[in-house]
Amino acid sequence: MYQFNEFEQRELLDSALAEQVANLLSAAVKIKGKASLAVSGGSTPKGFFQALSKKKIAWHAITITLADERWVDIDSTDSNTKLVHEYLLQNEAIKAKFFHLKQGEALTEETLADLNLAAEQQLLPLDVLILGMGEDGHTASLFPCSDEIVQCLALDSEALLKVVPKTAPYQRISFSFAALAKSKTTFLHISGVSKKQVLAKAIAGQECKEMPIRAFLQAPDVNTQVYWAE
Repeated sequence: MYQFNEFEQRELLDSALAEQVANLLSAAVKIKGKASLAVSGGSTPKGFFQALSKKKIAWHAITITLADERWVDIDSTDSNTKLVHEYLLQNEAIKAKFFHLKQGEALTEETLADLNLAAEQQLLPLDVLILGMGEDGHTASLFPCSDEIVQCLALDSEALLKVVPKTAPYQRISFSFAALAKSKTTFLHISGVSKKQVLAKAIAGQECKEMPIRAFLQAPDVNTQVYWAE
């Protein structure tokens, strides 16, 4: 299920989302001494990242990771890791830990096994998840065009999977729906008229393999907070 939250300006959205996420992370740290946050890449979250990075919370007890990553060099302009370091791991948030999804040269079965073990020990279940959404309804790297989409959406899937989209460059590593759905709080952060139209199409249909974001919008045990601004 989902709730739709609309903001008049992106700056207002960024500020409100940063405040909400900071409060959730602080509450998790207070309860269990640590917290985990998974974010998404792209241009949309840059302002939110900058606002969140200035929050004075217990960043030393917080681990940040990505919902997915392209298997590219960390200094590549297409690296989500680079984006997070430049916009989020700054100011107060420079004290946070970062869990790298892209480790090593090749995305092998051994690499995946090691990363899955580490994620289970250090991250999961996530306290806060920030998703994005593509024009095709993909989220994280759960691409409807990929041969791995059934596995990506399976409830018994491994936490981290290799995905090779057919309509986008690079092989990817992505958290599965099964892992992401266990997040204590989930946000979908989108902006622009076209993304609102994609969202409406996703809400109107049922087949998750066609638009994977539907899995998060329609699952009865997942409460997705949609944050949108034009």
